[in-house]
Amino acid sequence: MNARQRALEMIESDASLSGLRAAIVGVLDDDPGHDLEHCLRVAGWAIQCADEDVDPRECVAAALLHDLVNLPKDHPERASASARSASEARSILPRHGFDPAAVERIARAVEDHSFSRGAIPRDPLGDALQDADRLEALGALGLLRTISTGTRMGARYFHAADPWGHDRPLDDRRFSVDHFFTKLLTLPETLRTPVGRAEARVRASFLAAFLDQLSAELGQSRVDPQES
Repeated sequence: MNARQRALEMIESDASLSGLRAAIVGVLDDDPGHDLEHCLRVAGWAIQCADEDVDPRECVAAALLHDLVNLPKDHPERASASARSASEARSILPRHGFDPAAVERIARAVEDHSFSRGAIPRDPLGDALQDADRLEALGALGLLRTISTGTRMGARYFHAADPWGHDRPLDDRRFSVDHFFTKLLTLPETLRTPVGRAEARVRASFLAAFLDQLSAELGQSRVDPQES
């Protein structure tokens, strides 16, 4: 059973989680990087990343709610999106049978998960949610999400004359490949759980292999900007 299927089975067997899913379907952005399928994958990996003291139901609830407010990457208030999502979570969760302590744990995890906010999670649930969400930025899924996000912002794939940023400042709002160096390849060392770190290294290796292939196709040798 893959991570998504495990989360889906939990949702379908739990009235509170099913209610949460129904409540958010019409609220989530249509961006394929932040839709219900993204939430289900994050839920499954949050369960896998969590230690034994974390309630799997809370992992799923936090994942379902973590992107309720999804501001575009280039929005000036992007860093506040997770706090807004946490506020919405505090309103929604009591209506679906979560007690006050669980509501607060889940809301804190939602608030702390965002890369843009730069927060260190305050609880093990937050560690699991943050790691699961960051895994989505890596590997094949991360590649798809990077290109689709760049397209939505009007970015080019890469700088034609200097794709690796050897002689120019990196700018991942203008060039999607720059995002690999400004964020994606730095992520594995930021993950907080053993399961998350191990999976992140595998997925980062895929991204590095993709860049090597792109380098070969372009005929322009790649040296990571941080190494040049």
